[in-house]
Amino acid sequence: MLFVKTEDLKAGMRLAKPIYNKNGVMLYDRNSKITSQGIISVNNFGLIGIYILEPAEPVPPMSEDDIEFERFQAMSVFTIREILDAYSKNQKEKDMYQFINQLLKKYGSLHHKINFIQNLRSNEDYIYKHSLNTAILCALISSRLGLEFKSQLDIVAAALLHDVGGLMIPGNIRRKRKADITEDDEKKISQCYQNSYIAFKDNTDLSPDIKRILSASIAVLHPDIPAASAKMPTVIGAEILKVAYNFDNMTAMKFGDEPLSEIAAVRYLLEHVDEFDKKVVDALLDSINILSPGVCVEFTNGDNGLVVTANDSNVLEPFVLSFKDNKLYNLGDSAVARSMQIKDIMKTMDNRHVVDSDLLKQYTGKTINMG
Repeated sequence: MLFVKTEDLKAGMRLAKPIYNKNGVMLYDRNSKITSQGIISVNNFGLIGIYILEPAEPVPPMSEDDIEFERFQAMSVFTIREILDAYSKNQKEKDMYQFINQLLKKYGSLHHKINFIQNLRSNEDYIYKHSLNTAILCALISSRLGLEFKSQLDIVAAALLHDVGGLMIPGNIRRKRKADITEDDEKKISQCYQNSYIAFKDNTDLSPDIKRILSASIAVLHPDIPAASAKMPTVIGAEILKVAYNFDNMTAMKFGDEPLSEIAAVRYLLEHVDEFDKKVVDALLDSINILSPGVCVEFTNGDNGLVVTANDSNVLEPFVLSFKDNKLYNLGDSAVARSMQIKDIMKTMDNRHVVDSDLLKQYTGKTINMG
């Protein structure tokens, strides 16, 4: 499965994930070949890009949970849009708690891991879908940590609202890559989040617990705003939201930037122990599948392989089958780990070499040594 930006799409590519219109109706199912008209539709939807299957890649299996997860994402965006738009305009919103109850009913008390499926995002719905995914992750994590329902509700509410300030950022700035953000842009962004911070503190419809989580979260996620200068006490809800925010942000498609794999995102969270609460990160890893059996991976020694058995104690150290020698390796064995570890998920299973046609013409009739 490859992520292809909208401008690089070509007719005949097979879809790895379905495409829905703005009303949540499926337009193109998985394994459909996208047409020239379909590419125009993708452009009209404003999608940043889509996931496609490689020429010989079979359609990945989807469980009932996976199908329901995608359906819930597609149908919830419109409710999220109404909620966030209302709060961004300081208007009353009456459906938020009803929606949170629905979300917690689905993902706030699961006893098994799920496949966290990233959704396709456009210029218009990026913040709405990010807020939804962050809320789902917060529900999963808070459940694993054994928090009571009231605490879960407060955390999910804060997760839904944490990026309202992002809706105030001018669209031309939101679409920029991080490397292209100017100092003036950063000031405007900080002011937007500072304004949302003040608006939440003054909001009389939100409970003190939700406002406390929001205040701590906005200050931590946006340390450049003036409000962040004040020393904030550690709030477990804010710690959960921070992990969920960063995981979704790293693995989601972005304007001008390639999404990270789940492996790269998990490794970042685990390595930055001073920034992310270890118990919260562990709860995230207990909630979603990362290296399940059947996932193809790259090793640090240059070889590729297949995950055979997951390791619940350390997700980065499963049993794997090496494609090079067809042998099983336990990456949890320190002796094995010294010579090979998982580098990342395989970006492609196509090992063919791409040869420049113009260069090839120069060597017509001559012997070429490859590799």
